[in-house]
Amino acid sequence: MAAPYKTFSAADLAALRNICGETRVIARNEIGDDFCHDELSGTRSRPDCLVKAMSTAEVSAVMKYAFAHNIPVTPRGSGTGLVGGSVAIYGGIMLDLSGMNRFLELDEENMTLTLEPGVLLMEVGKFVEERGLFYPPDPGEKTATIGGNISTNAGGMRAVKYGVTRDYVRALEVVLPNGEIMELGGQVAKNSSGYSLKDLIAGSEGTLAIVTRATLRLLPLPKHKISLLVPFADLPAAIKAVPQVIRASAVPTAVEFMEREVILAAEQFLGRKFPDNSADAYLLLTFDGASKTEVALAWEEAADICLKCGALDVFISATQERNEAIWSARGAFLEAIKNSTTEMDECDVVVPRRNVAEFVMYSHDLQQKHQIRIRSFGHAGDGNLHIYILRDELEEKVWESKLAAVFDDLYQKASELGGKVSGEHGIGFAKRPYLAESLSPAEKTLMHGIKQVFDPLNILNPGKVVC
Repeated sequence: MAAPYKTFSAADLAALRNICGETRVIARNEIGDDFCHDELSGTRSRPDCLVKAMSTAEVSAVMKYAFAHNIPVTPRGSGTGLVGGSVAIYGGIMLDLSGMNRFLELDEENMTLTLEPGVLLMEVGKFVEERGLFYPPDPGEKTATIGGNISTNAGGMRAVKYGVTRDYVRALEVVLPNGEIMELGGQVAKNSSGYSLKDLIAGSEGTLAIVTRATLRLLPLPKHKISLLVPFADLPAAIKAVPQVIRASAVPTAVEFMEREVILAAEQFLGRKFPDNSADAYLLLTFDGASKTEVALAWEEAADICLKCGALDVFISATQERNEAIWSARGAFLEAIKNSTTEMDECDVVVPRRNVAEFVMYSHDLQQKHQIRIRSFGHAGDGNLHIYILRDELEEKVWESKLAAVFDDLYQKASELGGKVSGEHGIGFAKRPYLAESLSPAEKTLMHGIKQVFDPLNILNPGKVVC
């Protein structure tokens, strides 16, 4: 429940303008609609003011004022989230960190990059790869900010081999709800010095502290990479091959699954043909390494495994043109599905790898049960599935009723299979009831206790994650 927050006033607006300047503090009636929702836009609310912060000192000063006057604050980056995590549910101050977008230090000896939270993910990759280094986390939305990635512990397609964002955060500078600035972690490669508060902040969705600087761990850039597009007669056959591919001598960088309906939607959206669209299901495998020999041995073994598991063929993507055709289509899946309907929502569950096919086939059955279109794709290598429920021409009340029924079925099935509510997109506002249902009383007590210790007034991103 929200605290009885102070009603935002003209005096509050003036005080914030005194901190950040007239032009970077925007009044409620002048705030653009984009700041009232995130990418899926199902959760909507207008902040009382928008503050465009440019430094840690400004973030600290804003939080000190908000803490002293009991005003809720919602931190925000690019607004590319899918669960309402950056929507100002209770109004108050929206703190836009996208202007804090500087690279601060590249330490090539320690192989770390220090930067501000507003730097875009795609800029991080370009910056380090030009210098022969590699930042492995690879969420699909490349225009997300690195601060947003840290806040949601974003994963992406390379997680099966390299892990998720939390695994690459060495240090954080954060601002607490009371405005105090704190340094967490450090440049060291190992650290067993007490509780890992840094790792707690990563994935906390801006409910505990605001990230104002991050130091990321880098790796040497793999010199060689190749992708395999592997068609199968059906999805169960494709998924059956995944554990064997992952158990092989070289772990693939990515193991994605896709179905024909989504590929056709991407073709139409992009106006470009996929290398093959004749099969009902596909695996997309990528391998990287330091030498051509290493990569060749890996993909040849994987191709042999897939063919023994019933693959119809194996298409090798070794040219820039074919790689572009495959990965541009994969990157466009979300937008292609979104473009094919009037509104949609997503179930971002994660299940054990062996249960991926069962869960996706169950979602197919729900199309008939609830008479609604459902599309899916995801990370077969780590069991993270993206299931999209499409509104099409349904009336609002019918849509809301069917959506709730489908979600209930999907989350119940995920629980039965030993899965979790979210694999990488977080909980935000939209998924709180499903998280609450999945937690034990002891887990809820601990999560509420952690929130209370960090944020006793419940002013930082209230209404998110914990119920």
